[in-house]
Amino acid sequence: MEALVVTVEADAAAVERRLAAGGIACPDCGGVLGPWAWARRRVLRGQGGVRVSVRPRRARCRACGRSHVLLPVFALLRRADVAVVIGTALVAKAAGAGARAVAGLLGVAGATVRGWLRRFASRAEAVRVLFTAVLVDLDPDPVPPDAAGSVFADAVAAIVAVAGAVGRRFVPSAGCWQSACAVSGGRLLAPGWPNR
Repeated sequence: MEALVVTVEADAAAVERRLAAGGIACPDCGGVLGPWAWARRRVLRGQGGVRVSVRPRRARCRACGRSHVLLPVFALLRRADVAVVIGTALVAKAAGAGARAVAGLLGVAGATVRGWLRRFASRAEAVRVLFTAVLVDLDPDPVPPDAAGSVFADAVAAIVAVAGAVGRRFVPSAGCWQSACAVSGGRLLAPGWPNR
């Protein structure tokens, strides 16, 4: 049985405290997650080439027994770059930049950037719809983003709008791409997402 991913805050010590106190719920059954083990350590590429070492916590539900990987909110599932780097590429593309220019800007391989952009483009309308619905749920008087000129750009605008609503309502310091990770459960570019 494959472990599911739960997005948690970036502060590993805070995650440990919440986990020990029974403060993280199982997304499957609503039961309490408890500490179980660790996922393998990975090194992600951060902004400016900074390396970010991550060893996500694993947890097991005390009620249903399912295991879950607790993915920090700055990381996306199955990606070697932190979310803000990938988000910067999406914003640049939405503004009209090509994959080669974006790759040069970020210092990332062109094939990697093209993969991000293709994956996001293949689901841009579904992402726009989902993030617009989240915006309406979060903001009592939402201002939908103006049409940005393409489905891709409209989807990015919806993500930015949700981040603004999260900042106004919950966490002023939450970054745009941390909000996108939280809403997508770390699956923004994962196969099969969004599926509901």
